[in-house]
Amino acid sequence: MKHYNMKSYEKRIKHEMDSSRFEHTMGVMYTCAALAMRYGADIQQAMMAGLLHDCAKCIPNSKKLKLCEKHNISMTEVERRNPFLLHAKLGAFLAMHEYGVKDKEVVSAILNHTTGKPAMSLLDKIVYIADYIEPGRDKAVNLPEIRRLAFQDLDLTLYRILRDTLAYLDEGDGETDEMTQKAYEYYRIRYETQHPEDAKEE
Repeated sequence: MKHYNMKSYEKRIKHEMDSSRFEHTMGVMYTCAALAMRYGADIQQAMMAGLLHDCAKCIPNSKKLKLCEKHNISMTEVERRNPFLLHAKLGAFLAMHEYGVKDKEVVSAILNHTTGKPAMSLLDKIVYIADYIEPGRDKAVNLPEIRRLAFQDLDLTLYRILRDTLAYLDEGDGETDEMTQKAYEYYRIRYETQHPEDAKEE
């Protein structure tokens, strides 16, 4: 098991966030720990990724853009038009360079927690799902069912979250990141392959 001085990181991250974001962050951290226990992941890794997943969230959007340009962090056109989406990429950079995180799995989980991606690692999945289901969340559709599924089948949970997220974006004015679409298609195919009878009924 990895060993991090979690209290020192908690103290530092608290000063970078408003109170509601810090409360969300702590919810994600402990939900990551619960999912790590359920699926045999490293608990300390999961908690660290959960704690730092939004470390760039409270940076003003204009500054997010400037920091990404300064540090040569690649940006899609969708991200340039919607710089709030950059907090995952910028957060992964800050985790490495400001918080001293050398663990590539933790950095990957931070990087992919917003859009997801095809073939996510166990830790990637845990942080992505924990961010969606932590106890303070209350607006997403089908949340009680997804919370239950999260402790039964991670891939099915990913499929359901990605499906619901894309449906929500399609109904509103928000743009869809290409990586979210790719992640959805990957986990849709996995779901239909593993649950052919259920897929026919949808």
